[in-house]
Amino acid sequence: MDAAAAGGDATESPLERSGHTAFTHNHRLYVWGGYRVVSGEEVTLPSDEIWICDLDSGTWERREISGDFPPDLSCFCGSNVGSTFYIFGGCDAVGHTNQLFSVDLSESSCSWKKVTDARGTTPSPRNKHSCWVHRNRLIYFGGYGCKTIGEVRNTSSSSFIVEEMSWMTIGDTMFRCWGWNNEVNVFDTHTATWTQPETQGPAPAPRGCHASALLGNTGYISGGVETAELDMSCLDLDTWTWTKLDVSLSVSPLGRSMHSMTAISDHALFVYGGLGTDGNTLNDAWQFNTVKREWTKRTHPHKDKPRVCHTASPGGDSDVVVFGGSSKLCILMDSVAILRAPSLNHCRDVLIFQTQPYALFRLCQDFIGKNPRLFAKQLNWLPSKLRSKVDKRVSFFSNVTVLTG
Repeated sequence: MDAAAAGGDATESPLERSGHTAFTHNHRLYVWGGYRVVSGEEVTLPSDEIWICDLDSGTWERREISGDFPPDLSCFCGSNVGSTFYIFGGCDAVGHTNQLFSVDLSESSCSWKKVTDARGTTPSPRNKHSCWVHRNRLIYFGGYGCKTIGEVRNTSSSSFIVEEMSWMTIGDTMFRCWGWNNEVNVFDTHTATWTQPETQGPAPAPRGCHASALLGNTGYISGGVETAELDMSCLDLDTWTWTKLDVSLSVSPLGRSMHSMTAISDHALFVYGGLGTDGNTLNDAWQFNTVKREWTKRTHPHKDKPRVCHTASPGGDSDVVVFGGSSKLCILMDSVAILRAPSLNHCRDVLIFQTQPYALFRLCQDFIGKNPRLFAKQLNWLPSKLRSKVDKRVSFFSNVTVLTG
């Protein structure tokens, strides 16, 4: 498995961060939001900008976004339908939110829009949830959040686990509850309508801080709960039927949360890093075969780069593009609560994981990109389109560096 860590100097690349969102579109990596440490305190990064990395050349650009942009958020869920980027939920300065925002990044002047005219019932406020994008629908799963006592009474006891309650007046309701859920909520981006399908089968336990990925018409969920081994469940997005996958335990990843999971073929998922149930920030990579239902541990050259609260996105040639995160998450425990300490270990690396053999054309491009002086004369003979591609790979390898947070 080959890999590279790409970036530019500090003036041409985004600030280190964790808890952000990222996605790839048209050979570009888009990075938005998250938090970093300033003077010993964690601060949320600006909502009015997005960073874009050309994955062919390894160069970054910063784009400003105007409009009704989201407030400072943590533990939100970001997703994209083509070039349109969506942010749902998270925590702001007031508390948990269920607001939805969108921006079309294909426009020359990008502007955030708060979705205020959606039909149907908006999900309750939450964070630490995940999203599958399927047939222009945003399908959200799980998370941690609050409900009124009336909502809890109308919710199945198996789909919302109450962790604590607070006496507060919300209209005629005297208190509300916080807890974990395993709900499935769907937002149709064409009709701007919220629905909550009735699912069948054994749903995974309520959770957050899990990882999700989409393969065809099936959404997969792993981790986010305190289990010894990494569990795996899937949801058929046509029939809304859950299946808990019985995985061969001859070899299995340690249970974890705040990791990433990425589809790399029609029947394979790639898992990287996370916070292990042993309390350590992990640096291991695993591949899950959805047909054989078995795990395979993958070797990789990034053993010195453990990651948690990072993002992973599909790249070209079945690559996995990991960005940012923390290389060491510190958890403080006392008799009352478990707290996450401000981390000085936030990163801004772009790590490229190769999961499949490259085609000869890619291998040739990369070899020339690494050794342009050997081909200085021959490069002038190339057609303009091919020369442009090769120049980008030259740029990429000249920008290769390791940026530690």
